[in-house]
Amino acid sequence: MTDLLEVSGLAVELAGSEVLTDVSLSVPASSCLGLVGETGSGKSITCRALIGLLPRVGGRVLRGSMSFDGIDLRELDQRGWHALRGRRIALVPQGSMSGLDPVMKVGRQLAETVRQLDKGGSGDDRVRELFDLVHMSRPTEVMRLYPHELSGGMRQRAMIALALAGRPELLFADEPTTALDVTVQRGILELLSELRAETGMAIVLVTHDLAVVRSTSDVIAVMYSGMVVERGRSREVLNRPAHPYTRALIAARPRTGASRGDLETIRGRAPGLGERPDGCPFAPRCPLVQDRCRMEVPRLMPVAEGRSSACFRWNELMP
Repeated sequence: MTDLLEVSGLAVELAGSEVLTDVSLSVPASSCLGLVGETGSGKSITCRALIGLLPRVGGRVLRGSMSFDGIDLRELDQRGWHALRGRRIALVPQGSMSGLDPVMKVGRQLAETVRQLDKGGSGDDRVRELFDLVHMSRPTEVMRLYPHELSGGMRQRAMIALALAGRPELLFADEPTTALDVTVQRGILELLSELRAETGMAIVLVTHDLAVVRSTSDVIAVMYSGMVVERGRSREVLNRPAHPYTRALIAARPRTGASRGDLETIRGRAPGLGERPDGCPFAPRCPLVQDRCRMEVPRLMPVAEGRSSACFRWNELMP
């Protein structure tokens, strides 16, 4: 399967600190990559780098390569990004309220976006098509409402419809189920899977919820402190995690019938901006830490067929 998106050795600077280091990813056409990690691991910054939005948050790419369908993303100027973003690559941002204009009716917002992407198209007709595509209930009524008049699930469907206006081949969904109840979450995830099957677009799904990636993603990349520490097929990574951080994330998930004392937790916290220690950033919290870990940053290396890990211990033990 041909890779639609290829990223190698990506490093990003934000507020004078290197917040991403040597991030490497690949997304085949029509596939779903789950980008996993706790808050502050670099997931959203990675997405913004790959969709050309780093300058809006004061960031810049230091090194590495990024290509989409053979296009070198680092070579694009503003005009090049305008031709690509919204049309071939789209983003569903985190927080549906912040992604919609609060003083403009939902239908008008979508219609304006549609007209920008398709000068000859009918905005209102296309909005109804998009609302049908995302299974929006009472679409004509919703078009006349303001964002605050919609439920959380309806706002999220409106955001997905907005992202689909240009018929993208690659969709970045940044925490699309945050702050939604379990039933609505399930509906949004089922919708994304259905859209992928119907349109053939690829999805990069950003989340901290391992249950979400288990049910939706073909491949998982686990991030910690701006690094990809483990990567592989979803079932392999979740059933046989190779990196101690991935193992700790899985162990920390609440389990039915488990008491608080039964749950394994990761002590401490992830390093903040400008706080990354020398060597492996996970070393201060790692139960398998070695002296070497405090001095060197382990590279992402193959540890088994289809999987890789940035951990000295596992790189040595795994075939």
